[in-house]
Amino acid sequence: MSAEKGAKIFKTKCSQCHVIDASNPTGHKQGPNLTGLWGRQSGQAEGYDYTEANKNSGFIWNEDTLETYLTNPKKAIPGTKMVFAGIKKAKERKALIAFLKESTSA
Repeated sequence: MSAEKGAKIFKTKCSQCHVIDASNPTGHKQGPNLTGLWGRQSGQAEGYDYTEANKNSGFIWNEDTLETYLTNPKKAIPGTKMVFAGIKKAKERKALIAFLKESTSA
């Protein structure tokens, strides 16, 4: 699956809580603005109130950490406040990760 398919997955599964908006990087929704996510340490988006678990997880967002996190966020970072259950289909995760890499790299 491609980043184009990942954009559709983002719209249907992520955009209710997240935005990618470089013109307003501190403009958060229920979840943080994902601008600059790629290569950044978890819990570091300016102006967003993360849990200590997220801030201290040590995750650096890349293909491997996103694969783990998007499979089951609460298992990957116990104590996260993200209520999303995860994306069970590997092809959907891969497409979403491709989209996030393309759209959130600094």
